[in-house]
Amino acid sequence: MRHARPAPPPPPPAAPWVVAALYKFVPLDDPAALRDALRAALEAAGVCGTLLVAREGVNGTLAGSRAAIDAALAALRADPRLADLAPKESAALAKPFGRLKVRLKREIVTLGVPGVDPTAAVGEYVKPRDWNALISTPGVVVIDTRNDYEVALGTFEGALDPQIRSFRALPGWVSAQPSLAPDAEGRRPPVAMFCTGGIRCEKATALLKARGFERVYHLEGGVLKYLEEVPAAESLWRGECFVFDERGALGHGLAPREGA
Repeated sequence: MRHARPAPPPPPPAAPWVVAALYKFVPLDDPAALRDALRAALEAAGVCGTLLVAREGVNGTLAGSRAAIDAALAALRADPRLADLAPKESAALAKPFGRLKVRLKREIVTLGVPGVDPTAAVGEYVKPRDWNALISTPGVVVIDTRNDYEVALGTFEGALDPQIRSFRALPGWVSAQPSLAPDAEGRRPPVAMFCTGGIRCEKATALLKARGFERVYHLEGGVLKYLEEVPAAESLWRGECFVFDERGALGHGLAPREGA
């Protein structure tokens, strides 16, 4: 008697939610009017999440179906100043945000230091594939610019943890950090900075450039891009990457926690 073969296991459930993290530093002369226009367009697209609008640009994370995200991105890119938005996308099995919020802010990421302008001078971008070599170079000071509760979930091997509760505290930490002090000849060490999606590093590296650091680098696309592109077997990342939505954290391949 021939026995029937056991049925194959069911495929993993498809992730119905597309999550798009985006930002762009660009001068916006009437952010209030843009906020109102974008709110209407994003509501019509049917997405949820948060978008911040300020005179220095836009920053946010939106979620929806594939069609909804495509419509939302098309609406954003319809403004010539935002035409080259390059979001980082990941997936979620459940709705990651309760509703849509489009808010007007002084800064799209709050550093609180007047005159720091990422459109004027920032560090040198480093592709994820080149990041391991940079942070493994002797003498390079690697700095995690994220908050302490984010660092607690995961960080790069050997990175300094400023142990800050908000991004506004980073400038003070930089001033007091002995490893960033100039040597006897006035030279400062090379610095490699990273953050979740890249936006905080735009401000952080601009801060260092304004303070006289010459060799300043940051991870292009942030940790999210690194986890998307660098295989786990080659990774120097340890742990998970905190994200500001209901998923809580992501791993390599931008895979959400089970059940998220």
